[in-house]
Amino acid sequence: MKDDLMLIGEIADFFGVSRKAIRLYEKKGILKPVKTDAANGYRYYSAEQVQQLNALLELKALGFSLDEIKMILDGKTAKESLLEMLEKKRRAWLETIDSARYKEECLGEMIQNLQASSAAQEITEMTEEERAWLLVKMVCLEDVRAQKILSEALWL
Repeated sequence: MKDDLMLIGEIADFFGVSRKAIRLYEKKGILKPVKTDAANGYRYYSAEQVQQLNALLELKALGFSLDEIKMILDGKTAKESLLEMLEKKRRAWLETIDSARYKEECLGEMIQNLQASSAAQEITEMTEEERAWLLVKMVCLEDVRAQKILSEALWL
């Protein structure tokens, strides 16, 4: 029977996770060894459990908590609830993407502002206070955008 089973270290190495992580999954009741040797405490896992670990790691990479993963892998979650969980996680990722796009746009504007600034050429020659004011002007895009929108609204 040992030929069909893998040791905790073998599956940990295969998936690039620590033994400690696998023990945590066991403690949480997500991934229990099919056999534990009473003499030495070695944990053995079946091919099915290796597939469960693979699913666990995929769900974890998608941002699911261990409690959510346990619910999903236990199979006690109704299809509607599972779809709701997946959709919620999808929306969270879309918000993360939107936030990342916004930050990328801000960085692009900062780069343009810095490249267009003649004052930035002498940044190493400025006092700390002058450098701080220049950087505030270059970096604080929120204030610049808000002022621009407010100005446009007032002049319409």
